Amino acid sequence: MGAQFFRTPNGEEMVVLSRADYENLVQIAEEAAEDAADIAAFDAAIANPQGLEPLPFEVSQDILKGAGLLKAIRLWRDVGQVKLAHDIGTSQGFISDLESGRRKMTEEVALRLAEALDVPKHWLI
Repeated sequence: MGAQFFRTPNGEEMVVLSRADYENLVQIAEEAAEDAADIAAFDAAIANPQGLEPLPFEVSQDILKGAGLLKAIRLWRDVGQVKLAHDIGTSQGFISDLESGRRKMTEEVALRLAEALDVPKHWLI
């Protein structure tokens, strides 16, 4: 039995299927969902071969909009420059210089920032 199409009094199109056709569609949809999950896992493994925690979506979005990495992470954590500077024992101007690229990030500073922002250190190093 093929599909039967009809229109409701509201104008909505409806389809009537046999149970066998319906169950076949459900099975195909389940297999497609499994395939999509496998593809997503594969893509994640290829994009991150070391298995390191990736940046959050919001951080990546801010970077794509032009923010630097440190600023994007700081905004994601909702921490101001003054508080972050206090937390790592430096000045707000130093944080501003790091974010603008006027100063280079050292490994020591990156480790202190990672701890203060509660993020994996590989995000900043």
